[in-house]
Amino acid sequence: MAIEVHPAIVKSLLWSSEDQTRAFAQALAQQVKKQVQSAGPELNASIHLRGDLGAGKTTLVRYLLKALGVEGRIKSPTYAVVEPYTVSSPDAQALKPINIWHFDFYRFNDPDEWEEAGFREIFASPGLKLVEWPEKAGQHLPTADVTLAIELTHADERRVSVQALTQAGARLLNA
Repeated sequence: MAIEVHPAIVKSLLWSSEDQTRAFAQALAQQVKKQVQSAGPELNASIHLRGDLGAGKTTLVRYLLKALGVEGRIKSPTYAVVEPYTVSSPDAQALKPINIWHFDFYRFNDPDEWEEAGFREIFASPGLKLVEWPEKAGQHLPTADVTLAIELTHADERRVSVQALTQAGARLLNA
């Protein structure tokens, strides 16, 4: 699934089945792996996922994490706020693993909770950050490289807006 995107350009997709969600996640995982092969495990990227409860944000993240090589049960970070993962680099020459953090800020009552939790250090470090409910962290959260807004339609489809906000984001979305 090729998605041609340039910074600040929005692409709209319509997913009528969970298989399409999985296919998008697998295509995105391939792009992440390509970027890791280029940048090494020093890749530093963030993807923000927006949408109402039940829109499919966590489902998309689970498929993405599986496609990146995360094994075992993938828990929703709704209560823990963050779930960290480490996967082997797709580059056999790389010695360092790739760090991935899955955040869910749904339970934040105040954006200052982001700062108090000490997440600034994680966002400054290499790795992939997947963020559900980014608006709950307010201005504290660094700009996303990619945003995905998922809207559940009346026909039980997902209308998805994909936007690259940085050159790194455009590289993640261009196949």
